[in-house]
Amino acid sequence: MSFLDRLEKYAELAVHVAVHIQPGQSLWISAPIHVPEFVRMIAKQAYQAGAKLVHIEWQDEISTQLKYHLAPDEAFEEYPVWRAKWVQEFAENDGAFLFIESANPELLKGVDPKRISAHSKAASAALSKWREYMSASKMTWSIIGVPTEAWAKLVFPDLAPEAAVEALWEAIFQTARVSGGDPIQAWNEHNANLRSKREYLNRKQYKQLHYKAPGTDLLIELPEHHVWNGGTARNEAGNEFNPNVPTEEVFTSPRREGTRGTVRSTKPLSYQGNLIENFSLTFEDGKVVDFTAEKGYEFLKGMLDMDASARYLGEAALVPHHSPISETGLIFFNTLFDENASNHLALGEAFPTCIENGTSLTREELDRAGLNHSMIHVDFMIGSADMDIDGITADGQREPVFRKGNWAF
Repeated sequence: MSFLDRLEKYAELAVHVAVHIQPGQSLWISAPIHVPEFVRMIAKQAYQAGAKLVHIEWQDEISTQLKYHLAPDEAFEEYPVWRAKWVQEFAENDGAFLFIESANPELLKGVDPKRISAHSKAASAALSKWREYMSASKMTWSIIGVPTEAWAKLVFPDLAPEAAVEALWEAIFQTARVSGGDPIQAWNEHNANLRSKREYLNRKQYKQLHYKAPGTDLLIELPEHHVWNGGTARNEAGNEFNPNVPTEEVFTSPRREGTRGTVRSTKPLSYQGNLIENFSLTFEDGKVVDFTAEKGYEFLKGMLDMDASARYLGEAALVPHHSPISETGLIFFNTLFDENASNHLALGEAFPTCIENGTSLTREELDRAGLNHSMIHVDFMIGSADMDIDGITADGQREPVFRKGNWAF
C-alpha cells in the first residue's frame, strides 16, 4: 500500500471512526498549515459522509513562537471573546471537532513560564463552558496526530529530517491501525476489546487501586458508583465516537481526596511547549504535597499552581504494556501517543461521564460525589513492565488487575 493510500485510509478513519460524522452535522478541523493535502482529504470524506459544513482553523507554530517572544505581556492575559463564543455555539449546534495534533514538544522552550501560565489561565476561563461540554461528552470531538520535522527529529534524532518525518508517519500509521487491510474493521474489533475490559471493571466496582512499581507506591480511592470508560464515547445525541486515535486505555475518575503515596513518571511530559522529565509526585488526602523533577521543574510547578484543584487527580487510566504504541519502543514526546503506551494519571478536571448519571448532575452534585473540578486536565505517564496494580474491594479483598505491566484478567 502506497503512502497516499494509507493517508486516504487515515482520513477515512478520522471521519468514520474518530468523529464518526453524521449526515447534516458540521465539522470543525483545527489543523497545522503544513498538511493541507491531508486536511482536504478529511474534508472530502466528511462531505461525502453527509457533513453540512467543514470549517478549517489553521494553526502555525512559527506565528505562535513569534507571539510568545515578541508580544507584550497583556496579550497573554486575555482570550478572544469572539472565538470562545464561536466554538461554544458550534458545539451547542451538534458540531464535531477534530484536532490534528502535530506540535513541536519544545516549541516554547526558553519562553518565560509566567507568559505560558497567563495564557493558559485566560484560555481556560474563556473556554470553560466549551470544556465542560467536552469533558461530559456532550459534543463530538477527537484528536489524531501528524508529524512535524521538529517533532520527528526529537523522536528519531539519528535520522535526517526527511527520513525522520517518514519514520514518524510510519509509526503513526502503525499505532492508528492504518497499515492493515481494513482499519475501520480493526477499530471495531479493538473497541469491542476495550469495552469488555471496562465492563469487567464496572462489575467489580473496586473501592481502591494500589499501584506498585520502582519509585511508585500509590493508593487511589474510587468514588461510589464510578464508571470505567474507554475506546468509544457517546455524545448527547447518542452517537458514538473515538475521542483519541490511537487509544489503548480504559479510564475512570478518582475520588478527589482519596489518593495517597508517591508516584514516579516513566515518560517525558510535553506541557505547553516544554518537556518535564523524570518527575515524582507525593500525595496526601488527594493533594500533591511534594514534587521533584530533573527537567522542567518550573513548568511542573506552574501547572500544579494553575488553580486550587490542579494538585488533585481527575483521571486514572489503565493501558497494557503490550500494546501497539508501547511495542514500537519509541518515546513520542506527545501525550496523545505516550499516554496510550503506558498506565497514566491526570491532574485536574475529572470526567462527569465517570460516575453514574454524572452528565445530568450539577457542579455542586459532582463535587459532593467526589469529582475534581479544575481549569487543567494534564495526563502523565507512570506505567512500565514492572508495574503491578491490585483492585481492593469494599470488604478489603485484593485482586490482581495488572501484573508486570499487563492485564491480569
